[in-house]
Amino acid sequence: MHLLIPAAGMGRRMGSDRNKLLLTLWDKPLLAWTLEAAEAATCIDWIGIMGQPVDFPDFEEILATVNLSKPVELIQGGGTRQESVYNGLQALPTDAERVLIHDGARCLATPELFERCAIGLQNWGGLIAAVPVKDTIKVVGDHQLILDTPDRKQLWAAQTPQGFDVKLLKECHQQGRQQGWEVTDDAALFEKCGLSVHIVMGEETNLKVTTPVDLSVAEFILKARHNNL
Repeated sequence: MHLLIPAAGMGRRMGSDRNKLLLTLWDKPLLAWTLEAAEAATCIDWIGIMGQPVDFPDFEEILATVNLSKPVELIQGGGTRQESVYNGLQALPTDAERVLIHDGARCLATPELFERCAIGLQNWGGLIAAVPVKDTIKVVGDHQLILDTPDRKQLWAAQTPQGFDVKLLKECHQQGRQQGWEVTDDAALFEKCGLSVHIVMGEETNLKVTTPVDLSVAEFILKARHNNL
């Protein structure tokens, strides 16, 4: 199984002027936690990290610290997540048939989650990790006016990893570039191309570290895991 990690963004919502994956959580960069989970997942045998060249020296230092046994390739990212994943797909080894794509900022994903997604790809061409929403969701229009309250039973919060057949995802990305589609995840491209995307149960603790509050929550989760060992 091949894994692509988009890691080309900045930490503006974090209030940082550098790549947020270089920020530390329990004395380790966020990216290191993600890589350690990927290393522990037996299904993964190749890792590609899409980033900006200015961050590559820091990435290489993290890789030396984590000391992975699996091959890792640094790939130049784009201006958007969509562009970064496109670049990552082009850099996959020629024998890659299935790929997991996991946001580096979801640094608390467990090896078991990677394994569940890999197993799902044995039967499906596209899938995402997700969890049922707990809150009541409102659809809001102009002037903060509520337009609808969808049935919570049908709503799931999307996470990563997201997994796909490589050939199909490459075709979807190519069509997206031709049509000028702008999406926030690869599942949306799959859906726009009329392809099915299935759900694999995600993890409540698999939060995306975006703000300083998220960083504090992530630290609490790690402490809880450590205390339960």
